[in-house]
Amino acid sequence: MVFLAALALAGALLAQTVAARWQQDLAGSLTVEVPTRPGADGQAREQAALALLKATVGVAEATAVPRLRLERLVEPWLGVGAHLAELPLPALIEVRLADDARLDLGDLGERLAQAVPGAKLDNHALWLAGVGAVVRAVEAVALSVVVLIAMLSAAAVGFAVRTGLAIHSDVVEVLHLIGARDGYIARQFAGHAFRATLKGGFIGLAAAVSLVAALAEGRGALGPLPLPEVKLTAVSWAAIASVPIVAAVFALLAALATVHRQLKQMP
Repeated sequence: MVFLAALALAGALLAQTVAARWQQDLAGSLTVEVPTRPGADGQAREQAALALLKATVGVAEATAVPRLRLERLVEPWLGVGAHLAELPLPALIEVRLADDARLDLGDLGERLAQAVPGAKLDNHALWLAGVGAVVRAVEAVALSVVVLIAMLSAAAVGFAVRTGLAIHSDVVEVLHLIGARDGYIARQFAGHAFRATLKGGFIGLAAAVSLVAALAEGRGALGPLPLPEVKLTAVSWAAIASVPIVAAVFALLAALATVHRQLKQMP
């Protein structure tokens, strides 16, 4: 159960980290695409788009993406060794907006299309909103998995405790006869459940960490991918490492509740 919970938590934290990385890189920025056209001077079209952008109020910076960088962007899709120099790649312009910019992006897109026919304005905010929705869905699924695992764990602990009470009912009766209170008996079962869960939880945690590390190593073996390389932070690893402890505390509480309930039903 801890193995599955740790994997679900790691997936949610990774998705959240990727979204935060993209948000940091793309917030307050735009991309302008200037496609090539037969018989047209691509350099002149790019310069016309740059001039219009730099003259727009609210644009802090507009920079043309070098051809070599464009080739590196498409290389993971086409493979190393492809004749990228022969491809009619569109010109890309990175636009950084001022902090207090209040641009009408629709009007800017129309002016770009008029000055440079075929030019397209890519608003990253729309794309980031979609990424945010996906991340929230991943987090909801991960939370649902954790809740389901917690319910199954509580059921497993309750079954184990009830079985233990049934097996040791004569011992429990003797303890009652010599004056042991229900709280003392419940603490014995709860302590056993805590130790067993903690031991099994750290084994599950080790398996989950090994799997995450293997997947990260496998991603590196695939070479450059069109995705940011994101690693879990120290805080994220600490959250994952706390799963066995949380599970053990949860098992302790579940065992205490189950034992008290069962002891009240005993004669």
